[in-house]
Amino acid sequence: MIIKKAYKFRLKPSIEQEQKLVSYAGHTRFLWNKALKLNLLKLQNKQPVMYYGELDFWSKLWKKSDEYSFLKECPAHIIQQKLKDLQKAFLDCFDKKQPNKKLPRIKKKGYGDSFRFPEPKHIRLEHNYLTLPKLGRMKFYQSCKIDGVIKNYTVSRRGNHWYIALQVELEINNEHRLITNTKSITKDIGIDVGIKHFVSTSNGEQIAPLNMYRRLSKQLGKAQRRLKNKVKFSNNWKKQQTKIRKIHSKIADTRRDFLNKLSTNLCKNHAMIVVEDLRIKNMSKSAKGTLEQPGKNVNAKSGLNKSILDQGWYEFKRQLKYKMNWLGGILLEVPAKYTSQRCSNCNHVAAANRQTQEYFECVKCSYQSNADVNAAKNILAAGHAVLACGASA
Repeated sequence: MIIKKAYKFRLKPSIEQEQKLVSYAGHTRFLWNKALKLNLLKLQNKQPVMYYGELDFWSKLWKKSDEYSFLKECPAHIIQQKLKDLQKAFLDCFDKKQPNKKLPRIKKKGYGDSFRFPEPKHIRLEHNYLTLPKLGRMKFYQSCKIDGVIKNYTVSRRGNHWYIALQVELEINNEHRLITNTKSITKDIGIDVGIKHFVSTSNGEQIAPLNMYRRLSKQLGKAQRRLKNKVKFSNNWKKQQTKIRKIHSKIADTRRDFLNKLSTNLCKNHAMIVVEDLRIKNMSKSAKGTLEQPGKNVNAKSGLNKSILDQGWYEFKRQLKYKMNWLGGILLEVPAKYTSQRCSNCNHVAAANRQTQEYFECVKCSYQSNADVNAAKNILAAGHAVLACGASA
């Protein structure tokens, strides 16, 4: 089985190299925005948009002009890749099969700065150093061995640091894991995600949430209020922005580390994992309402939305999905309907079964359990039904 995998390492550029990285990110962002504005104008005038071939032709003309001659400083292939990304964004926008299709957006400075080197031959790796076109030899923190055939490189900035992501194609052999899975029925598990307990499993284990955003929310709010009182684009304003980015990076990095470690542990120790098919976008929708129909309990719902988004449920499920695929395991998604109201002992469904947020007692058979653990057992049972006979969960 051939899979695609990515390795991400932090770069350690010199001051001159960092200036060039910022410059290249700025050039590609400028080109994206200029090409996007031209296409949006065409759509406004009901004309067909320009795709890569036409946009590449225009970019070459811009390079020759006095006004946009600075584009020559940037390696040509990363400019071409950015135009291909824009083409893909428009194709996805017009694709009826895409569930969340929307027009590409203008890129802002300091948000999502990145560019891609498409050819591995353009870059040379040696120990803890790599050589990039027009950037020269640069140190990076290689935290693990790189396996597989390298296909492309992406340089990006997150917070105050630059990173390089290497996409590789890797052949894996998971026949042994597949055989083990078929014989090992005890290695399956149902997972219920929540706010008080991030994960509750069908075997009774409960894992506390990280709540990193909640932990640093006061510190972040204080830093943002200080930014408000500074003159925009002054040196002190830029320093304060750097501090805010550092806090956001700490929240994201710590959450990502927590989710990776937990998902890896679950995938390595279980042949089948069953989770709920949650519509997180709908669950975290604002309750503010409109002027004609204002919402109810807006503050409480706002707090709940923050807690849901702070958990990273979607990212957790995404990690479980690709890691189980790598290891030859099975990840099943079942509908969340009635999992918290159904008794895992006698299958009786009633809203009265769930006495409180944590306590579950069946009104029919008097079975008692933690509400989240009971839900996890129901999720696992639904997964077995789907796996055994393709029944509707």
